[in-house]
Amino acid sequence: MNLSLQLHLQCTPLHILVKSATATATATTRSWSCYASLSIPQPSNINVLNGSSPLSSERKEIRLGLPSKGRMSNDTLELLKNCQLSVKQVNPRQYVAEIPQLSNLEVWFQRPKDIVRKLLSGDLDLGIVGLDTLSEYGQGNEDLIIVHEALEYGDCRLSLAIPQYGIFENINSLEELSKMPQWTEDKPLRVATGFNYLGPKFMRENGLTHVTFSTADGALEAAPAMGIADAILDLVSSGTTLRENNLKEIEGGTVLESQAVLVASRKSMIQRTGVLETTHEILERLEAHLRAIGQFTVTANMRGSSAEEVAERVLSQPSLSGLQGPTISPVFCKRDGKVTADYYAIVICVPKKALYKSIQQLRAIGGSGVLISPLTYIFDEETPRWRQLLSELGL
Repeated sequence: MNLSLQLHLQCTPLHILVKSATATATATTRSWSCYASLSIPQPSNINVLNGSSPLSSERKEIRLGLPSKGRMSNDTLELLKNCQLSVKQVNPRQYVAEIPQLSNLEVWFQRPKDIVRKLLSGDLDLGIVGLDTLSEYGQGNEDLIIVHEALEYGDCRLSLAIPQYGIFENINSLEELSKMPQWTEDKPLRVATGFNYLGPKFMRENGLTHVTFSTADGALEAAPAMGIADAILDLVSSGTTLRENNLKEIEGGTVLESQAVLVASRKSMIQRTGVLETTHEILERLEAHLRAIGQFTVTANMRGSSAEEVAERVLSQPSLSGLQGPTISPVFCKRDGKVTADYYAIVICVPKKALYKSIQQLRAIGGSGVLISPLTYIFDEETPRWRQLLSELGL
């Protein structure tokens, strides 16, 4: 079959607000917009898909997206393992795995930003990513619901940093930065960042109007020294790298505090069979384990005339009250041919940071034979986050 094909290509320059800056590029890179018009005389049966797989609405499996590389990936797998949800991956090069304890669940290893995108497209139902990634690529989409906002790893902050020298030497706050007379419409503040949604949004909300943003490959910390940017907006953990490159954070310049979060698709939880139940189980396991981290079970023997009398002594010390109060039970022994209960065993839950102080207080009120054991899980009657999730879903 002969088809006549006409291709028209036109390129027009664009006004540049976002520029490309690399370690070797010191000049502005011009961007061009190219489009092609394709003329085919006969009708085409080609279907163009927008965003998701044609089978995404028909699949039966529940899909959980996890980070594929780096420390975030390792910490995520370790957390799930500690929750008795070990990920079984037959081949480390495969992108799909399973969690045997959760039936009908597929684990997909993806880049964090792709996890967010595929949650929005319906190709994933659940995911674990950093709040910074979720906020940047989710852009406030109402279909994304944070199920657990504090998984207690991946801690960092998205923060604005400026040089410690030159015109910025005495600038220590965002307010002072915004009032600098140098920034005009013709010469705006240049900020290098990889956060092209959160960065402009933050500046608008804080009244900084004369600002342009550029993207940079590699370490952003070099951009001000190379003259590519006046400031950077990047993730910061300890701040050591900033200081070593003569940069400083400023008051009011933190965009958000971030850590790993469990996020879900609203549509999936409402429309896809089994997603809500699986989300509930994952949430319960996470909650129980995270609540138990840093907690110890303390068991001690204490002489007393009754359980009530022993309880009175224990509760006189605030740090010995445990979760709801001490558990006290008689310790039976045989004396002169008779079974008696001269001692009582007390069991309490104590935070790690208060452990030694609690032992001292136990000894002070007559405790002995103190045993310490770490806790793995603390299950409540019902996690508040589950009730909150149901409320947000209108269930």
